[in-house]
Amino acid sequence: MKQAERQTRSHLVKLLEQQGINPRHHLGQNFLIDLNIVDYIVQEAHLGPEDVVLEVGAGTGGLTAHLSQHSGHVVSVEVDTRMIPLAQAAVAGRENVTLLNCDALKNKNHLAPEVLQAVQEALDDGDGRRLKLIANLPYAIATPVISNLVATELPWTRMVVMIQLELAQRMAAKPGRKHYGALSVWLQSQCRVMLLKRLPPAVFWPRPKVSSAVIAIRPEARFRERISDRAFLQDFLRRLFHQRRKLMRGVLAGAYRKQLSKPETDALIAEAGLTGQVRAEELKPAQLVALANRFHAAIGEKADAGVAETAAVSTQIEPED
Repeated sequence: MKQAERQTRSHLVKLLEQQGINPRHHLGQNFLIDLNIVDYIVQEAHLGPEDVVLEVGAGTGGLTAHLSQHSGHVVSVEVDTRMIPLAQAAVAGRENVTLLNCDALKNKNHLAPEVLQAVQEALDDGDGRRLKLIANLPYAIATPVISNLVATELPWTRMVVMIQLELAQRMAAKPGRKHYGALSVWLQSQCRVMLLKRLPPAVFWPRPKVSSAVIAIRPEARFRERISDRAFLQDFLRRLFHQRRKLMRGVLAGAYRKQLSKPETDALIAEAGLTGQVRAEELKPAQLVALANRFHAAIGEKADAGVAETAAVSTQIEPED
């Protein structure tokens, strides 16, 4: 396989000038030009022939080419049509690369169907294949790409991504810290999150106005097994942290007022060994998962009771033959 070309700043500037292309800020086009960081990311990915890599933000294909040298298959997504010919040239002759020209997201809550299909096809192409997200993620879509991949049933085993430093701090934040919120709990309730390296703006071209970070995320099966319903947990956390500074009792009573009375809400909080006078930002992910499980069960029981009651009434008013 041909050695991947090292895309330095001078190389990228010349390449884009030749094509008459200017980086688009709104697409988060900040190209990594520190070659040591490229090598570091590939090293931290722990890639092997059984790995299918999902890369979001192919750009000119520099990282894509490196990933293809160390993995079984790379599915790389690039939304900017202008970049596709450059990425195609960078991976020319590499049969283990699928390059998609589309948005990685269907919407903020789902990955695009064509991306999921390409990933699944690559996974089905060999026994024991596993998925890894390895990417210099555009800032604007980093959160939905990561959180939506966690929400899927795909057999992913690792993420190593470059994202905005503040976002990395939110993902890895501990209870009581400024950055701790719904995203922190959603990830940490199912994964190990590690901030590996902080990156100054100088390692990118054009330089972003903020610092970045390399973060690693890996799933933890025993954490995930504690969750009764992941879709409910995700919604529960969004509701709970929407008013993060308010006391938890008031937030939950308002969020589930159509399903539960205030005494029922108080009872569920007490059963979880908590007091309504705490704030969500003070609780550990495991505590919030346990609380969400109780709310999920209680709401489900009331819904089932309502269905049973409706069925009983319906039976009573059926006309006789």
